[in-house]
Amino acid sequence: MINGHTELIAHIGYPTHTFKSPMIYNPYFEEAGINAVVVPMGCKAENYPVFLRSVFSLDNIRGALITMPHKVSTVGLLDEVTATVRVAGACNAVKRLPDGRLVGDMFDGAGFVRGVQRKGFDLRDKRVLVVGTGGVGSAIAASLAGAGIAAISLFDVNAACCEALAQRLQAHYPHIEVRTGSNDPIGHDLVVNATPLGMNEGDPLPLDVTRLSPETFVGEVVMRAETTAFLAAAQARGCRTQVGTDMLYEQIPAYLEFFGLPTTTADLLRRVARLSY
Repeated sequence: MINGHTELIAHIGYPTHTFKSPMIYNPYFEEAGINAVVVPMGCKAENYPVFLRSVFSLDNIRGALITMPHKVSTVGLLDEVTATVRVAGACNAVKRLPDGRLVGDMFDGAGFVRGVQRKGFDLRDKRVLVVGTGGVGSAIAASLAGAGIAAISLFDVNAACCEALAQRLQAHYPHIEVRTGSNDPIGHDLVVNATPLGMNEGDPLPLDVTRLSPETFVGEVVMRAETTAFLAAAQARGCRTQVGTDMLYEQIPAYLEFFGLPTTTADLLRRVARLSY
């Protein structure tokens, strides 16, 4: 029930028909008795800079979820951002501080990291390979760096994109060993597919799975199927795995904390969600 006390969380992007967050947040708010609502707001790129400031002039706005195509442009529109945003080069959450300043953070990577940690995998001093250094791969790399890993290898078919992320990581986390140019999983404790490979039937695998050690933890960002061909191949090698949807559900508790709302667990969110595909 929306009333005069309801707080708004703007879900800003374009187009809105692919948005899934309202179907997870709003059932949770209803279940928990939280008087807030996530509202999809379709905004094209040319209107976004003005709209972002305008929406935060509302007295009853709690924050904003930012999605495509605005994650990168948001960074330059804010008064303050976290180190994770600076490394990722993108932002997907904005809130207004009491003094009126807008501050942003990035939780795509936090969702991945929380999921891995909740499965009992300790990231401290681990060696990690991230294949795919676009928006989601950069966010995951940034959050992994913040979680205390020792070394990270980055690979992308776009070498310039890969090198740019490597430079940002080295600038903010100089103690971490950063390598680029190879997607060979040998010698890594954690391997992440952050490419779109697996979205379509018959896609090639992002790396040579015969080179995976059974002790390697393997994560996926593709959500097309619960178990992608890449994860199935990794499981056949004896690897522990994390499915793509875990990243979605695990990041929401971090968002709720950022917005100062009562938080919850990924398990409860899965139970109450009303997703339609």
